[in-house]
Amino acid sequence: MIRRSTLAVLIAAALAAPASAMVGGARESRDGIGRALVTIVGSRGNFCSGALIAPDLVLSAAHCVAPGADYKIVQRDAQGQPQLRDIRRLAAHPQFDLRAIQANRATADVALLQLAAPLPGKTPLPFGAPNDPLAAGQSFTVAGIGVAQRGDGKSGGVARAAELIATGRPGRLQIRLVDPATNNSREGQGACTGDSGGPALQQQDGRAVVIGVVSWSTGANNAAGCGGLTGVTPLTLYRDWIERTATSWGATLAK
Repeated sequence: MIRRSTLAVLIAAALAAPASAMVGGARESRDGIGRALVTIVGSRGNFCSGALIAPDLVLSAAHCVAPGADYKIVQRDAQGQPQLRDIRRLAAHPQFDLRAIQANRATADVALLQLAAPLPGKTPLPFGAPNDPLAAGQSFTVAGIGVAQRGDGKSGGVARAAELIATGRPGRLQIRLVDPATNNSREGQGACTGDSGGPALQQQDGRAVVIGVVSWSTGANNAAGCGGLTGVTPLTLYRDWIERTATSWGATLAK
């Protein structure tokens, strides 16, 4: 169980002074993507992002829900006060390798969390896979509730989105994204602490579709930090697992 004292620390770190998320001055996202984003907090003090893909189903990253901890969703009430919402069950992809993700290598960094009840005011997004063929220069959107300033937990808590492009040789195992304005040579827009598990989206047939989850980030020139590369785990190889798990849990995926 998450104790009340732990809850106070988690909320203070993740939501006490909502300002922005995603480093580099990413835009705030109140509608559309923002209505699908959720904050996941763990009893060990971590917080991550996730996206609703059904009224009661959150897609996030496997490294966000490590065994041995309890997890909750933070939802603001009508007065803007943060409240904890229960998670009925969760599952990480069975092929996930924590050591791989710690080294920024490709792995099945995908997890599902089923809510005890749908969240008021939230709207799920459709999910799928990136359009083939993948190529450098293609545009994607990443979103999350993480910090705007590295190391400053108080700068997190508001949904923000950044428009990034694929770099290198994107494929079915991993997509590396970069701010086209800075091209990883200096700090730009991108994911940071708390954005892990947030959605990566692609425009398909005139709508934003969740095609991956945020797994890691680097600073400029691949140094430690944020605002350089944003690593995304595409859903291409894991879509069937997501659908099977959702069906077994009785969840109705958004279309």
